Amino acid sequence: QVQLVESGGGLVQPGGSLRLSCAASGRIYSVNTMGWYRQAPGKQRELVASITVGGSTNYLDSVKGRFTIFRDNAKNTVYLQMNSLKPEDTAVYYCNAGARSTSWGVEYAYWGQGTQVTVSS
Repeated sequence: QVQLVESGGGLVQPGGSLRLSCAASGRIYSVNTMGWYRQAPGKQRELVASITVGGSTNYLDSVKGRFTIFRDNAKNTVYLQMNSLKPEDTAVYYCNAGARSTSWGVEYAYWGQGTQVTVSS
């Protein structure tokens, strides 16, 4: 079993910055693509950014140029650096990772518990 533990959320003023972290732990053979999703009240969960093992990234259009995703493969940790935050970035942010617990096992998608990001003056 793999667990994802997030940290770094909070309250920030518009234009401010936050860094989210998500560490995978447990029985891990390999971690594949990792990403961050968010869900605002009354809205569907959406992919904010993702990163492959090799470092290829993908971003939601509305965060391009403001958010940066990066990872430390040795620590099975993914980060989301969020700059120039806007009120519309307010949401619960969830970490997601595809991981295998054994070399012969299948890959499952795991989710973190979510961390609240609130952008408000």
